[in-house]
Amino acid sequence: MINFIATTTFGLEAIVKREAQNLGFSNISVEDGIVNFTGEIKDIPKANIWFRSADRILMVMAKFKATTFEELFQGVKGVNWADFLPKDANFIISGKSLKSTLSSVPACQKITEKAIVEKLKLTYKDIDYFSKSGNLYKIQVALLKDNVTITLDTSGTGLHKRGYRENQLAAPLKETLASALIDLSYYKKDRILIDPTCGSGTIPIEAAMIAKNIAPGLTRNFASENWDFIDKSYWKEARKDAYSKIDVDCRPEIYASDIDEKAIQIAKGNAKIAGVDDCIRFEVKPLNKLDIQNIKYGICVCNPPYAERIGVLEEVEQLYKDMGKIFNSNKTFSTYILTSHEGFEKLYGKKCSKKRKLFNGNVKVEFYQFFGERPPKNKI
Repeated sequence: MINFIATTTFGLEAIVKREAQNLGFSNISVEDGIVNFTGEIKDIPKANIWFRSADRILMVMAKFKATTFEELFQGVKGVNWADFLPKDANFIISGKSLKSTLSSVPACQKITEKAIVEKLKLTYKDIDYFSKSGNLYKIQVALLKDNVTITLDTSGTGLHKRGYRENQLAAPLKETLASALIDLSYYKKDRILIDPTCGSGTIPIEAAMIAKNIAPGLTRNFASENWDFIDKSYWKEARKDAYSKIDVDCRPEIYASDIDEKAIQIAKGNAKIAGVDDCIRFEVKPLNKLDIQNIKYGICVCNPPYAERIGVLEEVEQLYKDMGKIFNSNKTFSTYILTSHEGFEKLYGKKCSKKRKLFNGNVKVEFYQFFGERPPKNKI
């Protein structure tokens, strides 16, 4: 068994933990910004293909304590790196240090690379110089309170890069965060979901993929696909399994609108690439023209403009007032809104049922949750 780390945005650890449980991983534990779990080499494809809200999947190579560079060197050298890195491996070292005696990150990176090279030379005796001309291996040395964790990044490009968002607008919402917001909304495929400020369509597209059980990483590539120590058949089988689990008959009722016609055109294109264009009804429409009176037990999940990022403050505040008038008029509707505006509840005209602190990129935001009446069990 191998120890893995799923990195995530602060505030989403519980969601990623639940994903790890649903994927059948064991020994799951949570720390700030990470979820630890154990699995096998063959689980690397499954983890990368299926995690929706995690940012990266890291393979833990070693954990030890170090207060001197010699201890760091010996700890890194203790890994049998030749089992993982071929002669031509293009390995690069990143680092971070927090509240540790070894506070110089560049020095820790240099020592880590030196230790890896020295260990590789014990196996590749005919090599004095490693060309690094082959496949990429991202290695990180992370120190926290003198505890060292050495990891190998199996994902490469972050997991939010699903591959469907070829075009986007300003201040886009990460796909991983969008998926997490949908998870927090208790959305089920039999309930109507709307996003009246859909932008480039990330939230409705992620909702449709969840409804149809489309694995988020199914059509993209990962750094570890090119690694020799992972059998190519593992990737083939993981993708075959993911394709077999798609609910091809599911036709969720999802509505997405935006005042910007260009945004809707971009969203339609992205939905088509994602293979869910038949699940979402896109429309150019200002939010104040939205009519939800005849929708029972619907859900709204949206990421409206923040004055700090895009838009004019007065216009944004009027948008929030309009949202309150519309959604507060239907007691069965549940509304979930992400914003950084501290006066949002007052503008919306209602105190939220619950809120969660999150980060949208580097912006501190709140996810305001307004629970409507629960639908009868036979209606879910």
